Amino acid sequence: MAKQYDAIVIGTGQSGPSLAARLTKEGMKTAIIERKLFGGTCVNVGCIPTKTLVASARAAYMARRAADFGVVLDGPVRVDMRQVKARKDAVVRQSSEGITRWLKNMPNLTVHEGHGRFEAPHAVRVNGELLETDRVFINVGTRAHVPGMPGIKEVPYLTNSGMMEVDFLPEHLVIVGGSYVGLEFAQMYRRFGSRVTVVEMGPRLIAREDEEVSTAIKGILENEGIEVRLNAQCMSVEKRGDRVAVKLSCAAAPDEVVGSHLLIAVGRVPNTDDLGLDKAGVQTDARGFIVVDGELRTNVPGIWALGDVNGRGAFTHTSYNDYEIIAANLFDGDRRRVTDRITAYALYIDPPLGRAGMTEAEVRAAGRKALVGRMMMTRVGRARERSETQGFMKMLVDAESKKILGAAILGIEGDEAIHSILDVMYAGAPYTVIQRAVHIHPTVTELIPTMLGDLKPLT
Repeated sequence: MAKQYDAIVIGTGQSGPSLAARLTKEGMKTAIIERKLFGGTCVNVGCIPTKTLVASARAAYMARRAADFGVVLDGPVRVDMRQVKARKDAVVRQSSEGITRWLKNMPNLTVHEGHGRFEAPHAVRVNGELLETDRVFINVGTRAHVPGMPGIKEVPYLTNSGMMEVDFLPEHLVIVGGSYVGLEFAQMYRRFGSRVTVVEMGPRLIAREDEEVSTAIKGILENEGIEVRLNAQCMSVEKRGDRVAVKLSCAAAPDEVVGSHLLIAVGRVPNTDDLGLDKAGVQTDARGFIVVDGELRTNVPGIWALGDVNGRGAFTHTSYNDYEIIAANLFDGDRRRVTDRITAYALYIDPPLGRAGMTEAEVRAAGRKALVGRMMMTRVGRARERSETQGFMKMLVDAESKKILGAAILGIEGDEAIHSILDVMYAGAPYTVIQRAVHIHPTVTELIPTMLGDLKPLT
């Protein structure tokens, strides 16, 4: 006999637990299903562990630069990779166990550990039990995409998940994919002491960014000794003894890179292939992402999709915002839509890239008459004081409304400074609000008004 619930949440990624808490608070008898890791990608194999590793890598980098700051260390800097992993594991464990305890002790919530699959639009089977409800919230996330390049099934390789188990230093890490995940691992392992080569099929790194951002990031990585190979067409891989060779062209004697370990970082695919969506009648797009409207409703009444699986954002912060949108519409009488959201994210290399709104390419494609401001980080006092002057700031403004269209801060603390711009964008206020603000010295943010005082037409 089926168990009846007022709501079922499938997946415990960023938005799932918070949604379950709100559903139960509203008096709804709720079930939440998790097949593997409580907390999802971010907590276990994504942002929390990777940024913990980034912190260890930065510590090693700064220790090697100690003499630049007048600090003398006796002997060479050594990285204990087992201790690095142990620290990462401890941070992850604290978060994962916290979420697990929260859910398992939540009143009016039943936790089912197993793989949930639809058997009908409002019926989900897990561990042989059939659960029925009028409301299903799909929050199953994504996983690393492994392309079908020739030879990939015959060689050992790592993804972002597999990298979480590495407790040794790869002698030469070859990374296929020159985008956000790949570049963070590239700098991280170079700072740990590995030789690193990044292989990218396209003509530049992180192609969604403006070309000047891509070029600057390539320079930052190469300055640390990372080899970047672009335009790698017809890639294939093969085993060479205990090593892996990545061929970079279609030539009879192709150019190649031979490394000790291979990391595949070429994007994400949704976990929808084994969810029984066909039995529920839920529509997906060509890539398998669940199609939703502005309020995150699927084509089937009573079924919503939130988090990475809906293809409307691939970040922890957008996933949490999905929860907020659903809760506001269901319970608060507050009409909120995903289209209200301004694109914002960061790339956590060092120095980081903070991004908000449109790129220059998007502004040009939209035919917007715009103004642009730029400032090199060499002019920023905070950057000079820290001897970290790589990068630049850039902002795009609508020439008629004076509203901010987009911004990029590639530089020290750029991931934090971008928020002063983002908040003004959400307020719908003109750029003059920031330009006339008096910011604290010496900070990165204090130079944003200065940059805005020298806007020029985007030609």
